[in-house]
Amino acid sequence: MSRAFVKEGDGDLDPLPDLPLSPHPNYVTPRGLTALQSRLRDLQTTLATLKSRSERLDKLPEAAAERDIRYIEARLRTALLIDPTTLPLTEVAFGLAVTVADHNGQQTTYEITGEDEADAPLHRIAPQSPLARALIGAQVGDEVIWRKPSGAVTLEVLRISHADP
Repeated sequence: MSRAFVKEGDGDLDPLPDLPLSPHPNYVTPRGLTALQSRLRDLQTTLATLKSRSERLDKLPEAAAERDIRYIEARLRTALLIDPTTLPLTEVAFGLAVTVADHNGQQTTYEITGEDEADAPLHRIAPQSPLARALIGAQVGDEVIWRKPSGAVTLEVLRISHADP
């Protein structure tokens, strides 16, 4: 093989490209902030463990951990903490839980959380999601239109509450 195609160097891997950061404000709940801080500690522990290996030929896991640490640190630097317990329960807002009913009477409770905390199976939705955008500002008794790819769904706001911690 030609020497032109062989990278000479110290064996270090170039840093992996940074993960993309959201262009939206980084609102976080207290639970979301704690989760980010915990995730950072876990990643730092993982990186320290990886660097302490006696056999370090594969440095890709280290580079991935470093990239993930940069991402979490950036998210923590831009975090805008909102304490939902201080919010009135008069209208749907970030950090609050809202119970809605569809046209069949099926009730579901959603919580509007930060992007890093959003988790569809737990019904935690980011404020930029179509559902959250439809719900924010609504009051009990209001009907909102959730525009889904499969078609619009009308939901009635039944209850606004503080989310479980």
